[in-house]
Amino acid sequence: MDPRGCLLPQPWMTSAATRRVLRAIEAPGGTGEGGTGEGGACARFVGGMVRDALLGRPISDIDLATDLSPDRVMARLAAAGIRVVPTGLAHGTVTAVVDGRHFEITTLRRDVETDGRHARIAYTDDWAEDARRRDFTINALFADGDGTFYDPTGGLDDLVQRRVRFVGEPDRRIDEDVLRLLRYYRMLARLGLHGIDEPSRAACRRHAGRLPGLSGERVRGELERILAVPDPRPVLAMLDQDRILVPILPMLSAFDRAARLVLLEPAPDWLRRLAALLDGGRDTAREVATRLRLSRQETARLEALAGPWTATDLPATPRAIRDRLHAADETRLRDRALLAAAEGMDEGGVARDVVAAAAVTARPVFPLKGRDLLAMGGVRGPEVGRVLAAVEAWWMEGDYAADREGCLREAVGKVTPAPADGRSSVV
Repeated sequence: MDPRGCLLPQPWMTSAATRRVLRAIEAPGGTGEGGTGEGGACARFVGGMVRDALLGRPISDIDLATDLSPDRVMARLAAAGIRVVPTGLAHGTVTAVVDGRHFEITTLRRDVETDGRHARIAYTDDWAEDARRRDFTINALFADGDGTFYDPTGGLDDLVQRRVRFVGEPDRRIDEDVLRLLRYYRMLARLGLHGIDEPSRAACRRHAGRLPGLSGERVRGELERILAVPDPRPVLAMLDQDRILVPILPMLSAFDRAARLVLLEPAPDWLRRLAALLDGGRDTAREVATRLRLSRQETARLEALAGPWTATDLPATPRAIRDRLHAADETRLRDRALLAAAEGMDEGGVARDVVAAAAVTARPVFPLKGRDLLAMGGVRGPEVGRVLAAVEAWWMEGDYAADREGCLREAVGKVTPAPADGRSSVV
């Protein structure tokens, strides 16, 4: 931002695609505040993208607000030869696609009726009215194509102070959409804790009991974003103090363990941090996964990472690391080592060494399959499994040194030949 209070020109602002969309929507003049005459339209960058641009964060999709109705937006885009997709007409939103870039364009609106999850809206040409229905002041910022700000709710000052504040009355904003309660903590996690707006935080505490009415997918989305920030510890402490998760996920209560994990991790991993928060084993992990609507792959990983953790999760020698890698892949070894350390089991301080060693140690993979024994003339059936297990045990005792040929030689004396008539038992 320059000293005049404008957003400094950035590539996404001045690109040909952006200028083309703005030209298509706007015409000389404008309707509503910010316009200069009847018959035109005004378009402004809006919301989180403006906030992130001010923070110097990368911008992907571009969000625009306009005083033009959705049907007129689509008509003008089509007239300019721009592909337009009616992605959210129920909420006044269409998406323009230019050179592979997406521009989400939403008509100014006001909420007529809300039920805590959905809103019935009406269009407006009043920019301040549109701002008043948004969640936080830092998301109610507008910027013209030249970077000039329009800030009807004081969001710019809040952003400078890294303060997350609901627009207007916090209770009313949460009444309109209960998910905003979790979003409040997610925004704090992104901005860092500086100036806490106590009325906003107090409202979140008052309404926490309404969280069970939210879908698992919506809760998962906010929780994932909270846990994925580089350092979620301050917000995790707030969630604990404010008892926000108790009504929906009371088993996520090991906040101290999760905080210790953050200090040990080589990089953030939201699912590993979720496992650290869990008080309980695989059954509890499965319950959390069900509530959050995790995918099968995510569910399997969360169950594999759930406690209890043991000393074997912190192998202290190269041979022990190879043994653990044979039983599980590098990712699982790394994650369980970190979780065991976060649990307080790393008295020798080996967790980081284990993580580093696992990354450069080849995973031992037993080189034989059942078909190799059958090719040697072995009998089909349980005999195959017995021989494979015996050879694998021999291979492990030799510190995984034997190659495929060596394992085949070891198997020769253990294979029971098939009957001379060629018949064999069926597997």
